[in-house]
Amino acid sequence: MSLDLLSQPAATKPWSHPASYWGGMSRAVAEISGPVAAIHADALRYNALDLVVRAGGVPIRVASKSVRVRAVLDAVLALPGYRGILAFTLPEALWLAEDHDDIVLGYPTVDRAAIASLAADEAAASRITLMVDDLAQLDAVDAVAAPGSRPEIRVAIDADASWRAPALGHIGVLRSPVHEAAEVAALARSIASRPGFRLVGLMMYEAQIAGQGDATGSGDAVIRWMQQRSGSELRDRRGAIVAALRDIAPLEFVNGGGTGSLELTASDQSVTEVTAGSGLLAGHLFDGYRAFDPAPAAAFALEVVRKPAPDVATVLGGGWIASGPPLESRQPRAVWPAGLRTAPREGHGEVQTPLRGDAARGLRVGDRVWFRHAKSGELAERVERYHLVEGDAVTGQLATYRGEGKAFL
Repeated sequence: MSLDLLSQPAATKPWSHPASYWGGMSRAVAEISGPVAAIHADALRYNALDLVVRAGGVPIRVASKSVRVRAVLDAVLALPGYRGILAFTLPEALWLAEDHDDIVLGYPTVDRAAIASLAADEAAASRITLMVDDLAQLDAVDAVAAPGSRPEIRVAIDADASWRAPALGHIGVLRSPVHEAAEVAALARSIASRPGFRLVGLMMYEAQIAGQGDATGSGDAVIRWMQQRSGSELRDRRGAIVAALRDIAPLEFVNGGGTGSLELTASDQSVTEVTAGSGLLAGHLFDGYRAFDPAPAAAFALEVVRKPAPDVATVLGGGWIASGPPLESRQPRAVWPAGLRTAPREGHGEVQTPLRGDAARGLRVGDRVWFRHAKSGELAERVERYHLVEGDAVTGQLATYRGEGKAFL
């Protein structure tokens, strides 16, 4: 089904009243069996528009890995302020390129079958930009299809945006091997000299700022200090990198940031677009930021199937753990009824999850407990559809990638 996000958003923020918000969600899905995943239309609409405000006029490229629902991608891209998709695998990009004409692959690929499909499809080659940080990735393309036998392949450089702190060392994620302006420029010159490739863009993702909350209640002062210093260093270095690249190739875009750093990244004059995706459905990892307060747009409900003790309610399923370090922050969070917690020695189980707390005393077999996933997009790998909720009614179904028979990674 199509999803309209251009209609008037709710005058109030219903999620600010948890009892009525989750109560309405429960009533909406009351007649639907089994585990249920839902998206609240007003919350999604609020988040999508809030991201535009935060970006301050800089176009937003939608990170598909944080959504994985084509109807949501299409609806968001119909809003003013959004432009293009940041995909996560080449097979996904090829699939999305059937309907979209501006897709940047966020990660390098050596998928031979997908490269062959790209090389055999002029339209797809004109719509998709590959990400590289090493000449070996170009070699992988040439090994599948020699330059003279295929269309020109669009590429962008992924440059390392981590902070190499004088005393603390590497702070950020381990991504690209090119960090300094001279290193990026050397790679760019090599790309520009290779037949069959065209350098069109630069991406620098500041994970230590975009993906690290600064209002979590634990070490916030240190995190804010780190982010301020890192942001200042990155602004200077990214500017130098962009200046060097523009002497080598006419860049179409300079991409940066993520949901957690839109204001900072958009203020960098060398950046032409920002990326966001997690802030749309708002996994609970994005609750701990000073700059924004997303609405809990996506959630899932599991059914109580047994009562081992008066203060324990066991739901079927629950082990939907997010990627990343195996910390509590990666586990689903029970949000309604309030006050539920997992058993320390069991956690979220593969097929059942016991929940403790006073709220469990009021739960009966057949009742539902609402959870939020840690990450925004990974919930879609567990379900075939989201039920679209407006008020306290289901108004449609949105197929996930999995529901369309796709499992890209």
